[in-house]
Amino acid sequence: MSAQGEPAPVSFAEAFRFWLKLGFISFGGPAGQIAIMHQELVERRRWISERRFLHALNYCMLLPGPEAQQLATYIGWLMHRSVGGIVAGALFVLPSLLILIALSWLYVAFGHTTLVAGLFYGIKPAVTAIVVHAAHRIGSRALKNGVLWAIAAAAFVAIFALSVPFPAIVAAAALLGYIGGRMMPGKFVTGGGHGTAQGAHAPALIDDDTPTPAHARFRMSRLSIVAATGAGLWLLPMGVLTMLFGWNHTLTQMGWFFTKAALLTFGGAYAVLPYVWQGAVVHYGWLTPTQMIDGLALGETTPGPLIMVVAFVGFVGGYFDAQTRSLFGPEMLFIAGAVAASLVTWFTFLPSFVFILAGGPLVEATHGELRLTAPLTAITAAVVGVILNLALFFAWHVLLPQGVAGSVDLPALAIAIAAALALFHFKAGVIPVILASGLAGLAFYALR
Repeated sequence: MSAQGEPAPVSFAEAFRFWLKLGFISFGGPAGQIAIMHQELVERRRWISERRFLHALNYCMLLPGPEAQQLATYIGWLMHRSVGGIVAGALFVLPSLLILIALSWLYVAFGHTTLVAGLFYGIKPAVTAIVVHAAHRIGSRALKNGVLWAIAAAAFVAIFALSVPFPAIVAAAALLGYIGGRMMPGKFVTGGGHGTAQGAHAPALIDDDTPTPAHARFRMSRLSIVAATGAGLWLLPMGVLTMLFGWNHTLTQMGWFFTKAALLTFGGAYAVLPYVWQGAVVHYGWLTPTQMIDGLALGETTPGPLIMVVAFVGFVGGYFDAQTRSLFGPEMLFIAGAVAASLVTWFTFLPSFVFILAGGPLVEATHGELRLTAPLTAITAAVVGVILNLALFFAWHVLLPQGVAGSVDLPALAIAIAAALALFHFKAGVIPVILASGLAGLAFYALR
């Protein structure tokens, strides 16, 4: 095709190869992943126009769940029906799941060796700096006035000082946003943050004025089928787990807990991490605080959405939990961990597919710009306070390993400060910061 000519139709096989490639190169968190898709799909391949791309992205930003994975699902669905969406979304996650299962096994099997322990000694302070940077990045966009700052501060106090559960904080913030949006609407209006498509552009396969394909038009019968299928795909494994092992078994509780987590991920993975910590570390005890920090470090260094850290949580929980050890036996602990990791991934990402396949036709019927509602604006503000609490939690365990009665770990503090400078001042990427911090930790660890 010519530089300005209409792109040739894309076969399912060609799309499959691209989605598979994307699953292995999708580093950099949601911003980096969305940038990769924009460069490949809008600018280079011209499978979809800028305006249609942003329209789909704005819808995904309104949903709980990883927006980059949902965007891939949406575009795959728009191009090749439901099977295209399922393949695009699944391939966005599958490579990360397989990589994390392998890394999790190496972690539990060899985590106490000098090499691995030294690397994680340096990576953990870097993760603390990364979480602080995430709070700053989200806060700089979300906290546009004193009301939203007050909501963020109240959320921090609620979870830090009062140990209020994360779902209760989300519900309270939504209620405040609903009331505030009616009483002070100007305080709860935020920009889209993604720009607008303007000016002339080369034609795309799915262009601004391309008619909605037949499969993407809204039909109540199709909505009912998608909703019923999604409910069945949740009820079947949950029912089997409950019948075989009982409601209180670890695998059953993992399925239930991560279903709730999937519906609370407004604001990205960092928003739900405090909830995962409260449940997996404090309430269920599936892993220790140190293991949680290590899992986040692994999640930061692998492709796919950061929320894939749940696979690490599942693997470690399944590997060490007494109930799963009894179920699989001492010779099958890797299988126990892999099954648990796959299980929590299923329950975490199933809602995302349902949201896209069910809601996509409604979005395609509007083709107008979607705006964040006042409750979602308030939730995003509360998320900033919750993430700051998570950063303090990490700093506490990394910099004061023996508690307040012990001394500060000065090498860890030095690595954390250096990582913060690299992120805030030099605008370094997450992967280079983690790699450099790991090498520094290995050097400090070897000198001890």
